[in-house]
Amino acid sequence: MRENSYVFKIQRYSIHDGPGIRTTLFFQGCPLSCHWCHNPESQAVMPDNAGEKINGQTRGQTGGKDLEGLVVLLMQEIEKDLIFYEDSGGGVTFSGGEPLSRPDLLFRLLDLCRTREIHTCVDTSGYADADIVLTAARKAGMILYDLKLIDEAEHKKFTGKSVALVLNNLIQLSEQKAEVRLRFPLIPGITDTRNNINGIISFVTENIMYRKIHILPFHRAGYGKYEALNLTNHMKNIEPPSKDRVAKVKAQFESKGFSVSIGG
Repeated sequence: MRENSYVFKIQRYSIHDGPGIRTTLFFQGCPLSCHWCHNPESQAVMPDNAGEKINGQTRGQTGGKDLEGLVVLLMQEIEKDLIFYEDSGGGVTFSGGEPLSRPDLLFRLLDLCRTREIHTCVDTSGYADADIVLTAARKAGMILYDLKLIDEAEHKKFTGKSVALVLNNLIQLSEQKAEVRLRFPLIPGITDTRNNINGIISFVTENIMYRKIHILPFHRAGYGKYEALNLTNHMKNIEPPSKDRVAKVKAQFESKGFSVSIGG
């Protein structure tokens, strides 16, 4: 891992990705390359014009003192919204990209948020070393954990990586009784097949304790980014799932004893 960090976006007043009103920090860098990614600009470890731009200040390398400087700037941004967290039961969500790809920065922010009694969520693919995943779970208020594809070949085809690490980490989180919110991206023609959904249901019921899952229907919000970045958009001609299709998938999970929510 290169010793640098990049937070490419801070989104305020979000009502997604955790309880209440939240501030979301999007980390640069992701080990996966999901075909449906709506933040394709986040996938590279660092963009060509590397550097965080917080409060108009651009920063590059984040080792040693510079990392601490970045932490200070980010905490200043987070604390601007304290009143919204307190009134709504919200907090901060660390997303990306993949926030676990920069544990030095993530863990420092999680620790500081805890001392200030700010609720935290880590939105992750689960693709990271087990010790990093388990440490994040101990420090965060909640882990938002995606289960995309259960089949090894399919997972490699559509995300670029093996699913084994994702599943093994989830089992360990369950064994530690970590606070985890399962999430299922509903992607037409990819994750929404009956075999995939049944496979995920079987894995969860046989291996882990969690029985609540949030379905995240595919959307086209990131389409313009692919053209702007001159990237291949694998989902260019794919429409979001219909309400009827979402309802049927919801019923499929519910029929096996799951509590299901749409979004979040």
